[in-house]
Amino acid sequence: MDLLSINITKFQSNIALQKKIIFKRDVVNSILSYCKMHHPNEGILILRGKNKKDVLIIESLMVPPMSEYGPYYSGFPIYMLPLDRSIVGTAHSHPSGNATPSLTDLHHFTGLIGVIVRYPYEDNDMFAYDSSGKQLEYSVQD
Repeated sequence: MDLLSINITKFQSNIALQKKIIFKRDVVNSILSYCKMHHPNEGILILRGKNKKDVLIIESLMVPPMSEYGPYYSGFPIYMLPLDRSIVGTAHSHPSGNATPSLTDLHHFTGLIGVIVRYPYEDNDMFAYDSSGKQLEYSVQD
């Protein structure tokens, strides 16, 4: 990783830590359903929302173009993403039941937040992280 990448990662990490993060209830339900559908493979989704001054609101999801899935990986070619300012991060599942971000997860971090959903994919199995792997608090809004 070069110096520019490290500074951008630190900047993104600080932004996410300073914001209140809110997920819409239907987005959470969709993430959990998507993870259950892909089990025992990982699944991956793009988080879309509004990045305001002191709040980040996750309002919708997008299935990444040309995404690939397997029991220990999920991914997509980042260059296939549209130029869309509403993309704020990704969500993916960990069928192993461990919600800790791996080194690979951190190296492929996209956006302001990364969500990991562990098996069995219930409400309390969803965790948000910044680009350095620090867990972030979030709330769910109906």
